Amino acid sequence: MSAKIAKHFHMWYNSGMKDYILLFFNVLLTVMGQILLKQGVSKVGVIKFRELVPKLTQVILNPYVIGGISIYGFTTFVWLVILSRVKLSIAYPMLSLGYVLTIPFSWLFFKESIPRVRIIGAIIICIGVYLVAQGET
Repeated sequence: MSAKIAKHFHMWYNSGMKDYILLFFNVLLTVMGQILLKQGVSKVGVIKFRELVPKLTQVILNPYVIGGISIYGFTTFVWLVILSRVKLSIAYPMLSLGYVLTIPFSWLFFKESIPRVRIIGAIIICIGVYLVAQGET
């Protein structure tokens, strides 16, 4: 029985699903980077044009922002790996899942309100991602 399960897992893993897992991992990391960037900018406050230089200096030196930018740098390299394995017409639309994941994280970390229409929009995005991926697994 366990040999049968292992065989199915091996077939699934080698079927390209690992590329989709890597793609989802990249999206999740990108969302985490956005959360860190937002947290860092929130600590600095609203950036007005007349105080642009001193505020941007504060932003750039903020540890949350540094963490977010670092994650973005890492995800860029992961993205290059993904592009070497997955069709661009499939991979790039998958990034829109970041919009979907950002909604609950924004609510959780920043107490943002999430209107019903935004949830409907996220569901539509998920349907679109599903349709784009059809026939490619």
